[in-house]
Amino acid sequence: MAVIDATGRPPAASGAVPRPVRSRDPLDHEVPTGREEAWRFTPLRRLRGLLTGPDADGKVSVTVDAPVGVAVEQLDAGDARIGRVLVPADRVAAFAMARSGGATAVTVPAEASLTEPVTVRLHGEGGVAYGHLIVEVGPFASATVVLDHTGSATYASDVEVHVGHGASLTFVTLQDWDADAVHLGAHAYSVGRDATLRSFTVTLGGELVRLNPTVDYRGPGGDAELNGVFFTDAGQHQEHRLLVTHEPRSCRSRVTYKGALRGQSAHAVWIGDVLIGAEAVDTDTYELNRNLVLTDGARADSVPNLEILTGEVVGAGHASATGRFDDEALFYLQSRGIPPEEARRLVVHGFFAEVIDRIDVPELRERIMTSVSARLGELPA
Repeated sequence: MAVIDATGRPPAASGAVPRPVRSRDPLDHEVPTGREEAWRFTPLRRLRGLLTGPDADGKVSVTVDAPVGVAVEQLDAGDARIGRVLVPADRVAAFAMARSGGATAVTVPAEASLTEPVTVRLHGEGGVAYGHLIVEVGPFASATVVLDHTGSATYASDVEVHVGHGASLTFVTLQDWDADAVHLGAHAYSVGRDATLRSFTVTLGGELVRLNPTVDYRGPGGDAELNGVFFTDAGQHQEHRLLVTHEPRSCRSRVTYKGALRGQSAHAVWIGDVLIGAEAVDTDTYELNRNLVLTDGARADSVPNLEILTGEVVGAGHASATGRFDDEALFYLQSRGIPPEEARRLVVHGFFAEVIDRIDVPELRERIMTSVSARLGELPA
């Protein structure tokens, strides 16, 4: 299978996007050894047995605050809506689907225009737990949904999001776990004809967080923006592996993830895979990852992949960079009388602001920035 760029030439830094096995049965997925492409950056020993599907002995409580007209249901495991968007691509996602006992479903009716966000709060109370959330936005509706993780747990979860034809959804997921939490999550987005998805993934807490967002288009004219912010502190492992699949024509995708790393053994991983199928003419896609390393001892891995099977695209590209503070910005701020430590804080805030300022929930923006400030502590000169 050939890999080409928009001009028909093989790109120097791109590779074929891996095709995982997709099945609800955990036994259909091999136990990873760590040598597989999908698992080579993940510290398997720190997953606390989630690859083998341990029995649930803990709890993650779920509460939903929703405006009038939004339906909130608890679905049985056999409900046909489960698995309509997400077919598990690894053992953990398959165990989450098999052992969650059903799903929480949030449905925004067709043509509704919500003025207040739907907030789904998940709070870990310790132990091993599994979860499944389904969000469906009806045709020509518009909504904002916030998924907020707090507390402590060893948690495997699946999230299915369907944006109906002509609908618009802003979806914010916040991983603000306690320091000892482990969370592996599969997030699947389905974008309908002429629909718009704006997602924001904010990862701050937890000992280990690994999220796998995927986007599929269900008709032409779909528009998906995937934004991410992560702050990886000492000893934390944060991994975001994205796959955007363009099959219908005339769809657009933009990916922008920014991360900062601080402290010994802080490890951030970003994988951005984009597949443009043979029939996906007039596709417009671009992905960007930037990592700011604040101290020695931190490591960032960034791997963009682009596979194009048609030469008739509007645009397709990617960019990735990892570096330290912008010396020119620091010099500019300090030349105007700002102390060095405060100047470094302002640079970090400005680095994140491009993404965070796009979130249309003011109290959430403030909470994220406050949390980032609290994690900065004293930055070295």
